[in-house]
Amino acid sequence: MPEEFTVVPVAHVVGGRIEPTDDYWGGSRAIIRIDSKKFGTGCVLGLEDFSHIEVVFRFHLTDPTDLHPEPRRPRDNPDWPAGGIFAHRNMRRLNWLGVSRCRLLGVDGLDLHVEDLDAVDGTPVLDIKPWFKEMGPRGEVDQPAWPTQMLRDYYNAPPGD
Repeated sequence: MPEEFTVVPVAHVVGGRIEPTDDYWGGSRAIIRIDSKKFGTGCVLGLEDFSHIEVVFRFHLTDPTDLHPEPRRPRDNPDWPAGGIFAHRNMRRLNWLGVSRCRLLGVDGLDLHVEDLDAVDGTPVLDIKPWFKEMGPRGEVDQPAWPTQMLRDYYNAPPGD
């Protein structure tokens, strides 16, 4: 089994935010433009029947030297406990992969119009999957209090909007 492998983007984010921020992704709209050199319109057949999609992408603006495998406090907040790299969902990861679930507003050819995608203009998209509610968590979901505190404004609209 090989230790390394190559992935290629299937699409790119067009429009929406131009720089990543910690909060206020609510109402953010963008297009996921599927690569027409690799795919025809048949690749999205039936996708319009789903309200949400799951998007796997690469944090392409991350500084590769800004990797924090050692435990650290979320957003460097001294009130929240330190956790290891796999107890965080941020961009400071070895492969710089992100996963987002967003609302699919419409399909126009190879353009997927989305809302609340927390990726910025130019982001390489590695995979797109319809969201099946049956694939969500089963049973009770447990987590510490700090993610709820940290993310209280994550999907709010920016102030002044």
